[in-house]
Order: sequence, then C-alpha cells, then structure tokens
Amino acid sequence: MSDARRQSAEPAVITGEPRERADLTVIEPTVTRENVDSTGRVGAVAYPFRVYDAVATIERPLLSNRDVEYVVSVDRSRRLAVRADVFPDTIGKTVDDVLVVPSELPDALVREKAEDAVFTWTLRKVAVGSAPEISFEQSVDAHKLFWIASRPDGDVIVDSVRGTESPLTD
Repeated sequence: MSDARRQSAEPAVITGEPRERADLTVIEPTVTRENVDSTGRVGAVAYPFRVYDAVATIERPLLSNRDVEYVVSVDRSRRLAVRADVFPDTIGKTVDDVLVVPSELPDALVREKAEDAVFTWTLRKVAVGSAPEISFEQSVDAHKLFWIASRPDGDVIVDSVRGTESPLTD
C-alpha cells in the first residue's frame, strides 16, 4: 500500500478520555456499533484485509477456455487467504475508540497468498493439464470492524458484517 493510502490513528477525545480515532476504508457493516447490546461502552477493532476478485483461466484442448471466478480475502494480520462469497461494498468512515490492527504482510506477499489460494482451489475443483492463468479483476484494501461489547456474563466480540458473536477470552 502506498504511503498516501496508509491509514493512521490519532488520539481523539470522547467524554474527556483520550482514545484512538482513525479514518478508514471499511467493509460496510451490517451491524452498527449503536445496534450492539452492551452494559457498557462498545469498543472497536479494525482488522486489515485485501480482497481480490480473481479469475482462473483453464486451457482445454478442443474446447474453449474455462474461467472459474473466486473472491479471495487475504487477512493481512493473520497472514491467510480465505474464500469470500461476494466482493464487499466498502465505505470511508471515521471510527472512534478503535484499535487498528497493523498489517503484517507487504503488498507482494498479499498478492502471492491470493494467487496460491486461487491455484489450490482451482486444482481441487477442476482437473487441469497445465497451470491455470490467474488474473485479478479488481482489489480493495479495507478494514473489517469487530465490536467489543460488555455483557454481564463477560465481554464479547461481534463481527460487524456477519453479526456473529464470540466470548472474548484472555
């Protein structure tokens, strides 16, 4: 990611307490912070992803080439590529009281992980005589938000896109 596109966090003052505020490109939440049930404040964690819209082209003798489409989501912090259902809608958003998780993967390794994933998924799906040609139609760098909510029986983390929640353990 170029320096101009890097997202930075800056201290913010909310109710007199310094917290982090960041201007981010985020995967559009289906569960907003305001909709999270909590007995206290609701914090946020922003996880870095790069999402690719990929096509694997398989050459077939005597037939036309076959294109297999994938959406690859590379978690830039945990260093893994997973398959996504759809290319996400993103929005620019200023997020208060947020912990922005740093990206552990440089751009070249992110692309390599995506290519490796598409190659592996294609080999599992289709018998090929030669390596498929992999192309990326579009990509987006975005953060996925997770809400941290206080509950009487312990804190939980809520996925802002799926709406699922898990207990927050030490």
